[in-house]
Amino acid sequence: MKADRLKPELRSVAMFPCQRRAVSALFLANGFTVGNWAPKIPEFAARLGLSESGIGLMILVFGIGSLVAMPVVGALIARLGSQIVVRVTAVPTTFVILAISVAPNIPLAAVVMLVSGAAIGGMDVAMNANAVVVERSMKRSIMSSCHGFWSLGGLVGAAFGGLAIAKFGILGHAVVTTTIAAALVAYAWSKIHSDKVLASRKHENMRFPTIPLPYLIGLIALFSMIPEGAALDWSALYLRQDFGADVAMSGLAFAALSATMAVVRFAGDPVRDYLGAILTLRICAISGCLGFLIAGFAQSEAVAIIGFGLAGIGIANMVPIAFSAAGNLPGLAPGIGISVVTAMGYSGILLAPSAIGLIAESTGFAPIFAALPLMFLVVLALSGLARYADG
Repeated sequence: MKADRLKPELRSVAMFPCQRRAVSALFLANGFTVGNWAPKIPEFAARLGLSESGIGLMILVFGIGSLVAMPVVGALIARLGSQIVVRVTAVPTTFVILAISVAPNIPLAAVVMLVSGAAIGGMDVAMNANAVVVERSMKRSIMSSCHGFWSLGGLVGAAFGGLAIAKFGILGHAVVTTTIAAALVAYAWSKIHSDKVLASRKHENMRFPTIPLPYLIGLIALFSMIPEGAALDWSALYLRQDFGADVAMSGLAFAALSATMAVVRFAGDPVRDYLGAILTLRICAISGCLGFLIAGFAQSEAVAIIGFGLAGIGIANMVPIAFSAAGNLPGLAPGIGISVVTAMGYSGILLAPSAIGLIAESTGFAPIFAALPLMFLVVLALSGLARYADG
């Protein structure tokens, strides 16, 4: 029997798995697109004649596009609902790798990076807002597994990208990547949860919230994502400089962090439903503290890798809980709260690693990794705000 012929209460139960699969597919498509950027960097730099600093500026332009788009998208979600906005942002996101691959010169490439950042960042806000709506409808947690699909997409995209470039060439890789991302979006298109917007919210001004709650939860995201960015960007170099690890061994630090984050995110929803968001967040923060302390004070690369793996277990579900909390704040549409928290969190992961690199030139990386647990202490202090994640 088709879902539309069922009684209303049975029809809603039948629809929720479809809506959950749809938003999961959106996270997968977004992560897959972002993951395919990493193996393109050498070709992108060589084609445009960019130095390391030039690549850094391009990445900064991408980040600026994301951060500018996030609050705008949040306001649009408050007016139009996340279903419309996630569709509008998902379409250009699927073409990001293709657009970057055909950019003929530095000025146009900068424009492409700015627009790409806006599309991916805007889709990030919209799909998280839609995940919150699906969570409310299902009356159960799904945010961690959604972020798990994003992590899976990033890992698959990074691994696939290098193989596809070698086999199909630059343009062939871009076409295949675009086709896969478009197929995922097409699968989700008709199943995306339709969230109704209250008439009173359709005429809200595009302004930042005046209440402190979203900014406090934004601090949770910020102090969760700065350590994540530091580990992802600098852990391999730390192992090479401090322990003399070879390329293969040093890469295991990144792999341990990424793998544990992906696995734990898929397990995070039932844990959160059982323990509650507050206790889950506190356990995660403590795990993150221990992991970075082990990594920072390690006397061998093997111990440091174990530390990064433990840190990944902690980091994995901190940001999903923050996003769920932001989407359930009283008096705010999901898109508004999530846009603030997303912008604050991603500003840390985009801007902090460069500052850490400058500090490390005089201190080394070990003291930095040993000091990162101080940020998780802030998360612990604010962990009571995670109660909003339980909706």
